[in-house]
Amino acid sequence: MAKRSAPEVNAGSMADIAFLLLIFFLVTTTIEKDSGINRKLPPIQPPDQEPVILKQKNIFTVLINGKDQLLVEDELMELKDLRKAAVEFLDNGGDGSCTYCKGKKDIHSSDNPDKAIISLKNERETSYAAYISVQNELVGAYNDLRNRRALELGSTAKWSQFRDMNFVEMQDNHKDVRFTGNKTKLKELIDQIKIEIPLKLSEVQ
Repeated sequence: MAKRSAPEVNAGSMADIAFLLLIFFLVTTTIEKDSGINRKLPPIQPPDQEPVILKQKNIFTVLINGKDQLLVEDELMELKDLRKAAVEFLDNGGDGSCTYCKGKKDIHSSDNPDKAIISLKNERETSYAAYISVQNELVGAYNDLRNRRALELGSTAKWSQFRDMNFVEMQDNHKDVRFTGNKTKLKELIDQIKIEIPLKLSEVQ
């Protein structure tokens, strides 16, 4: 009696299916990216350069204690009031040198946005959530002033092509490859606003 050969399984199609499944998972899987706070460190000063003397009135002190309480200029403050207080400090224009400032021009507060520094301090027991919330409000204060300045400059003849565009939109458009405007002029305007209202946020633990 003739022996029957064992049937063979065709594995060719299984390799194709495995390959398609691999592609499917590679395409649909999202990879988490580590995110942090974007900060640019100040340049190293030459050793022979004299230290800059800062006036106390040009320093806006913000402290988050171990209980996540917010102390601004040694006084308790709610988080919702922080941005407004920071804007008033930065926009004060105490020495009259700032032509675009609209603050109270209090001689006991900051002289100019270029001289104004926000000093953020936290204790070791401060929670990460409270720290990030305060950071957001302080950066938001700078963005509010930069947005206002961008709209002011956009209303002038020189920058009229960027009319009704705030600072955040300018930055987004500069990064957007689909933006059809003049990116060179846009970058020039962005740099001017950064010079007029520099982000000077000092962080101390």
